[in-house]
Amino acid sequence: MSFVIRGLSPDPFRPLFSLDAAALATRNIRRVVADADHGFPCRVTLQDARQGESLLLLPYMHHDVAGPYRASGPIFVSEAALQAPSAEFRRALPPSFPRRLLSLRAYDTEGAMLDAEVVEGIDALPHLQRLLDAQGVAYLHVHNARRGCYACRVDPA
Repeated sequence: MSFVIRGLSPDPFRPLFSLDAAALATRNIRRVVADADHGFPCRVTLQDARQGESLLLLPYMHHDVAGPYRASGPIFVSEAALQAPSAEFRRALPPSFPRRLLSLRAYDTEGAMLDAEVVEGIDALPHLQRLLDAQGVAYLHVHNARRGCYACRVDPA
């Protein structure tokens, strides 16, 4: 089975970049500037922001389901990402994956976790495929395993 990995749509984040620090703080959002070319993975482009780029660090409901696996967590969104459509990778890994330890989580149509695995990002392709091919799996979530942050969703193509 083929699959597609998509970044988040930039649309809901566009209005946030015009807010000042006080308005962002009321929403539990921080504006940050990348101080290195690694460590600030944008969830729209699925690439690390470059040193000097402006980003928002914000809470994001990445698994909005009824039940015990409902989950949210922190994500980065690069201001530069607002100028492009969300990233899409068909049976390929996004640029931010190979350098990271990843947590792959398989869910059924009701949002219940059926399986999970931790893998080196460089080796993720066969593991993504195996999980998607498992009986009852509807989609996967990928998290950066060390910090636990949501990275993206993987769907059958």
